[in-house]
Amino acid sequence: MTHAIGYAAHHSFSNLKPLEFERAAPAAHEIEIEVLFCGVCHSDIHQAKNEWSNTVYPCMPGHEVVGRVTHCGPGVALHAVGDVVGVGCMVDSCRACAPCIAGEQNYCEGANGFLSTYNGPMIPSSLACTGQNMYGFDNTYGGYSSVLVVREDFALKIPAALKPEVAAPILCAGVTTYSPMKHWGVKPGDKVGIIGFGGLGDMAVKIAKAMGAEVTVFTHTPEKLSEADKLGVAGVLESDKAKFTELKGHFDFMLSTIPQKHDINPYIQLLKRNCTIVIVGALEMMERVNNAQVAFSRRSVAGSLIGSIADTQEVLDFCAKHGIGPDIQIIPIEDINKAYKQVIDEDVRFRFVIDMASLKAHTTEA
Repeated sequence: MTHAIGYAAHHSFSNLKPLEFERAAPAAHEIEIEVLFCGVCHSDIHQAKNEWSNTVYPCMPGHEVVGRVTHCGPGVALHAVGDVVGVGCMVDSCRACAPCIAGEQNYCEGANGFLSTYNGPMIPSSLACTGQNMYGFDNTYGGYSSVLVVREDFALKIPAALKPEVAAPILCAGVTTYSPMKHWGVKPGDKVGIIGFGGLGDMAVKIAKAMGAEVTVFTHTPEKLSEADKLGVAGVLESDKAKFTELKGHFDFMLSTIPQKHDINPYIQLLKRNCTIVIVGALEMMERVNNAQVAFSRRSVAGSLIGSIADTQEVLDFCAKHGIGPDIQIIPIEDINKAYKQVIDEDVRFRFVIDMASLKAHTTEA
């Protein structure tokens, strides 16, 4: 066992606080990593506050993890001690269902689906190392911690051209936007609309532009129009009805990155015939879809969930090749609750990334 410390929420209404616990030693084909950086994702907030009604407490978030390998279990061949690796939203899957066999672990159809990096199912695995009962473990603890244990094939190689702190958000925000653009075949010259300009939207814009698409971003914040201009893409305010009329039937592909329930009907009409709008930001019931707008031009409304391990490695390599990455602000772990509030209040233009070295100064609070 390895002694570890992290930040966790104990209730939906409580702040995250230090928590000491034990990580199991890496078993066969598992690696232990010292966590260097961890991105702050809006889904961390949803989960910590039980907004999806499935949180197991204590909840230690963090699924945009970059760290250095410190120990390797028996049989490890993909990584070596000293390697800098990344861990995204998954740390294992059933490996036997059709999606897993096809390399789409993010759509695992096993009894519990893929094993989440945090708030995973109650299974007796060294990956789920909270150690709360004699039969196994309560739930997985994520990357807001000093140490993480993961299957070797669920750890990604961080390209040398990417700074570790910049790579961290790509493990979720990057692959969540890259995967659907790859699946629906975004190509040079396509007209792509990105709805929402937060952490996901920022990466979506940069990736689509690097793919050679003509990009338009939609935002409700006037100040973000200048940010779009800096990235060399068009910016449209969601309240600009005249612009929406002008853009009817304009887009080959649209991606909604808004993290809460919202009305997508105004955007459906902006698609060309036979084209698709994909929702990646919200995992909840959406507003009713006007099927007339869908049917009369054979448009599609679809969803996409993060990305496979292969997709995640691809997007890391893609970002390194094209010199793109998220705009980040590095924070110490003690600022995590303040960062959550800023994300909720939309008072942020970048992706928060925690410098996990700041954990070394902490002990469990009474």
